[in-house]
Amino acid sequence: MTEAVNSEYEGSSEGAVRHWEIPYARLEDTSPTPTNPAAVLAVASDENQVCGTVLSIDAGDSVAVIDFTCGMVYRQTVRNVTTYGGAVETVWAAMDIGYEVYYDRSATMPAGTYLSLAAADNTAAANPKFGHIVPLTVADMALYPKGGITASTQTCGVMQRGAGS
Repeated sequence: MTEAVNSEYEGSSEGAVRHWEIPYARLEDTSPTPTNPAAVLAVASDENQVCGTVLSIDAGDSVAVIDFTCGMVYRQTVRNVTTYGGAVETVWAAMDIGYEVYYDRSATMPAGTYLSLAAADNTAAANPKFGHIVPLTVADMALYPKGGITASTQTCGVMQRGAGS
């Protein structure tokens, strides 16, 4: 008996890859850039908003293709702020492997940086959970903990939560 792949199903060696087009207007950052983190607006913005990484944009149709794959690792810039006191950063931590990373909406974030260690933004609203810090390479592994207890922005591997986690 010969086995055949049923035409109603698709197989992939990568597992459940989730790439989806999202209109710019439905994103926290309405001017998305490929390789940057993204968070989809929700009726009630909170820690469970779906987040992913922008793969490409179509400026003509104002949509971004976002990778929402759970467990996918991307090189990201992460701010080491953990706590805000109103509009200013007040507490920082050295980043380490396994630390949770959030999509930070704070106006105080450096340009081009969307992720931090802060569970709440500078208005005390919950930041969406984005993922966890992981080493990019064996050489990168030796650099942890990164940052320190003063303000800094570091390049880290971030394993995103994505959709379905």
